[in-house]
Amino acid sequence: MSDYFTLKVKDVIQETEDAVTIQFKQPIFNKIKYESGQFLTVIIPINGEKIRRSYSMSSTPNLDSHIAVTVKRVKDGLISNYLNETLKKGNSMELMKPMGNFTLPVDKKAERHIILFGGGSGITPLMSILRSILFFEPNSKVSLVYANQDEQSIIFKDKLVELQEKFSDRFTVVHILETPQQIWQGYKGRADQPMLTNIINLLPKYDPTKTEHYICGPTGMMEVVKESLKSIRIKPDKIHIESFVSTAPTPQVDTSGLQSHEVTIILNGTEHKVTVPPNKTILDAGLDDGLDMPFSCQSGLCTACMGKCTSGEIKMSSNDALSNDELEEGFRLLCVGHPTGEGVVVEVD
Repeated sequence: MSDYFTLKVKDVIQETEDAVTIQFKQPIFNKIKYESGQFLTVIIPINGEKIRRSYSMSSTPNLDSHIAVTVKRVKDGLISNYLNETLKKGNSMELMKPMGNFTLPVDKKAERHIILFGGGSGITPLMSILRSILFFEPNSKVSLVYANQDEQSIIFKDKLVELQEKFSDRFTVVHILETPQQIWQGYKGRADQPMLTNIINLLPKYDPTKTEHYICGPTGMMEVVKESLKSIRIKPDKIHIESFVSTAPTPQVDTSGLQSHEVTIILNGTEHKVTVPPNKTILDAGLDDGLDMPFSCQSGLCTACMGKCTSGEIKMSSNDALSNDELEEGFRLLCVGHPTGEGVVVEVD
């Protein structure tokens, strides 16, 4: 499958006052393959420039005939406002192939407990994951702990109720609302460690060796969840995190020790020689030279610009996307990557 493709919008569904689900028609032939938890990058032409944004898919493979992303409006967000206000059924949109490592492969024979922690629009990849497990892992249980501002801001509220009714013996949902109505009987306020520890202790009992924990939401909320899981001695390899915002400070690359180096970029099998100055990343230098290199976030959060370094050394200013295994195999994020010497060769699909 090509890195880029164009799909027609099947429908735009208003989920809440400030969030929509955009359903795309799958091609009749050569359907787009993806895994639950992955993201799509949308490409919108604005003022002569193609703007890219990545959004997690809320649809579920092997269950939905369409593919979908759910987008929450961000204040002054150029693309999120466009998608919420302007995009209509029947429009066409350029997209980049599904990517991301925040996935949970389905095992029909598995008997495990999947605990999902979401905040706001962080429910998007979790919705895809939980539906995969509920429909295709009949012996597994799913628990969702979902934090929002109030009842009106709960994305997929009705769908979650339907799933609870359908899978009442296997699916538990716990809502946390910061400013609920007075009649609200559930958890209130900001999620903190005592509250989360209490919630976890009240979830269906499980074997820690057969439990996976997935976290997606605002940075502060995710940090609290991580600390709560640490406090009950959950092993790090059982905790999976998807961040929409870099968890590290804005990278300030020390360019004093860097020099201009020629980098060989093998793009789709064709070799290109690019000079990378100290103040530019490999991706920036390649784009400036007219190479059609894949990219999305340009901040080390996703894997769209990932390339395999087969020679030389590449220094990354940050990394919130690559796993230790990928790093050991030589993969690097070119949007934050700088050559440290001569002889760098990187392969980009």
